[in-house]
Amino acid sequence: MKQNTKRSADSVPLSDVDLRLLRIFATIVNCNGFSAAQISLGMSQATISTHMRHLEERLRVRLCERGRGGFFLTDEGQKVYNACLDLFGSLDRFQTAMGDVVGELGGVLSFGTVDAMVTNPALNLDLAIAAFHRRAPRVTLEFDVATPQILSQGLLSGTYQVVLMPAPARPVNTTAQVLFHETQKLYCGRSHPLFGVADTDLTPDLLARQSFAGRTYMPRLPICGVDFDWQAASPHMEGTLILLLSGAFIGFLPEHYAATEVQSGRLRVLAADRFTFEDPFQIVYARQSPPRAAVALAQAIIANCATAQNR
Repeated sequence: MKQNTKRSADSVPLSDVDLRLLRIFATIVNCNGFSAAQISLGMSQATISTHMRHLEERLRVRLCERGRGGFFLTDEGQKVYNACLDLFGSLDRFQTAMGDVVGELGGVLSFGTVDAMVTNPALNLDLAIAAFHRRAPRVTLEFDVATPQILSQGLLSGTYQVVLMPAPARPVNTTAQVLFHETQKLYCGRSHPLFGVADTDLTPDLLARQSFAGRTYMPRLPICGVDFDWQAASPHMEGTLILLLSGAFIGFLPEHYAATEVQSGRLRVLAADRFTFEDPFQIVYARQSPPRAAVALAQAIIANCATAQNR
């Protein structure tokens, strides 16, 4: 009688599976398909297909469907992918811990921030990262841009080890230091009806009648004494900028981020003396036993931020 040789992925010992093939598989999933993964992997689609076939033969399960119907994971493939994330995360944490033991900064460090930081003159984030890399060249730095809520949740879940975020959203059980205050001003695009209206005529009632573009993560409460009419929202500054440039909305942007568009005449500040607020920003990392690399990156950001503000 012929025995059924099919086994589930869970029953295959790790020693039977090539770690490199699992990393290739995870990259394919992250890229949402073989074709899109070619650049990330530096392989042809044919080579990727061969590796995937070898992995499926080793695990004795079908991991994904690919073809004209598109790319999607099977139930077994989703389980293997989730296990890969756990495995690679454990390996990264092990490498970081070993670096701490021998006094060498290494492993993977995940840093997250909100967008529109590159134009902030009070931050010098690029110089901070350069200084950190000189100090810890063996650390692999993962850089992500996300909303304050995702950054806060990611810090608690371990997705991020260090985050730069607005101060009101500080997570519990973390160490935080306020670095700077970002000036937010109210703007409209060149084709908006308020573009040519004098600042003295911009009353709260007039502004409240305009379509307003806010941030998806902001509470819909009055800002600067104005109960704005929320008709659009974006989690990112670039999205807000595009909405304002459309001429259909008014909204707040960081002064440094909007400066180029103001100089070009595509944006206009609306009564800056009355409709402006300061948004404090902080660097945050875990309070208990933070990775040494996380503390080193935070220190580099703090130092370069202080240098920028003292110029």
